[in-house]
Amino acid sequence: MTQQEQNRALAIEWMNVAWNKRDDATIHRMMAPDGVGHLEGQTLTGPLEYLKFRDEMLAAFPDFRMEILASAADGDTVVLRWKVTGTHTGHAMGLAPSGRQIEPIGSTWLTIRDGKLVEGHDTWNQAAMFASITAPA
Repeated sequence: MTQQEQNRALAIEWMNVAWNKRDDATIHRMMAPDGVGHLEGQTLTGPLEYLKFRDEMLAAFPDFRMEILASAADGDTVVLRWKVTGTHTGHAMGLAPSGRQIEPIGSTWLTIRDGKLVEGHDTWNQAAMFASITAPA
């Protein structure tokens, strides 16, 4: 397996472990201690900040599932196109549960060095998702 293939497999495993399996120990193992995640409106540094963000999302959307739609690798960079599904049934992020479904599609660009995630850039329409769960019925 080439390094690019290994990086691609690691990136897919990361999304599956972090979001679908909710395995905190593996997140600590896979993410560099000073790894940086660039999200819309915020930057997260290290596994603990990432876990806090993930746990807030999972509290709001307990049935949250991540599906990888496509992936590509070039050197240390891997890009994943993904779709999320979930139902807003939890109290989190200052929002009362709406019971509404979400299905955002987005992408994540990851940089992997020495088998660790060192940087990520997420792109998705977060504002539209939050507007859809807070709009009057």
